[in-house]
Amino acid sequence: MSLVKENLSFQKRLTIITVLLFAAKIVAWAFTHSVAILTDALEYTINVIAGFISLYSLYLSAQPKDENHPYGHGKVEFVSAAIEGILMVVSCALIVYEAINNFIHPHSFHQLDYGIYLVGATAVVNFIVGYYAIKKGEKNNTLSLIATGKHMQSDTYGTIGIIIGLIVLYFTGFAWVDSLISVVFAGIIFISGYKILRSSIAGIMDEADEELLAEVVKYIEEHRRNNWMDIHNLRIIKYGSILHLDCHVTIPWYFNINEGHDEVKALEDMIRENFGEQVEMFVHTDGCLPLSCSICVKQDCNVRQRPFTERIKWTVANVWSNRKHTI
Repeated sequence: MSLVKENLSFQKRLTIITVLLFAAKIVAWAFTHSVAILTDALEYTINVIAGFISLYSLYLSAQPKDENHPYGHGKVEFVSAAIEGILMVVSCALIVYEAINNFIHPHSFHQLDYGIYLVGATAVVNFIVGYYAIKKGEKNNTLSLIATGKHMQSDTYGTIGIIIGLIVLYFTGFAWVDSLISVVFAGIIFISGYKILRSSIAGIMDEADEELLAEVVKYIEEHRRNNWMDIHNLRIIKYGSILHLDCHVTIPWYFNINEGHDEVKALEDMIRENFGEQVEMFVHTDGCLPLSCSICVKQDCNVRQRPFTERIKWTVANVWSNRKHTI
């Protein structure tokens, strides 16, 4: 099974689970008439909607490249995550409105014990499923799964707060506790939604992933070959689960086409060995110049014009820069 099909299959199961959990929350509200449980259920509609959106986005991302989308359809996952983040932020306003209305016009509660049991069960399932969604998303580099998983776990934290509040309400009868829980819950959702929205916009705008870039540069530095004088103009762009990487590599000027191809292939194989087959690379070869001699560690060069002086350590700063390395 390909990576995209694996993600799609996982998201289908995830969507079914979210629908079942939503139904359980509605039943809990019907038992209790608690506005905190109602807002929890209303907020969870976002999970259901986002689940179907994510399912469709993964279906699109699984489509092969075409003339209109030469880099594939993977970026639709960022759009899916952005929609989920927006829905989460909007839901906060609805939850706060319901909380204020309930504080002004309090109502009676029923069967809080049953509601606590049902909501508690949904919290446990939600956290476990969210954990596996995040792990699957991180493993397959799929933002939509990571966003869904984080959303589910943020729901869990809010639900735990709701359960604590319902227990207090059960023993004290203080109706205002129900509204207070809802407001706190809204704050948790807002923070999580903002983070998801920020991450998705960064992907849409091709913002540099500094952590990933540093990891790639560190790996190349540790496995560099003597025929590579430097690597510069390194760029990394995410297209869903696909990483697009391009760079320039400086090699001996006298290498023929086949020798240059071998060096490029060695670099590509090395990157894919560590970062997976979902890496798409475009490598441009540059011939070395006399200024490269002072940093060149190649010992069997018969045309060296300057003595070796210093081996330059490759860092994000000099690999990202669009110029050959020199001292």
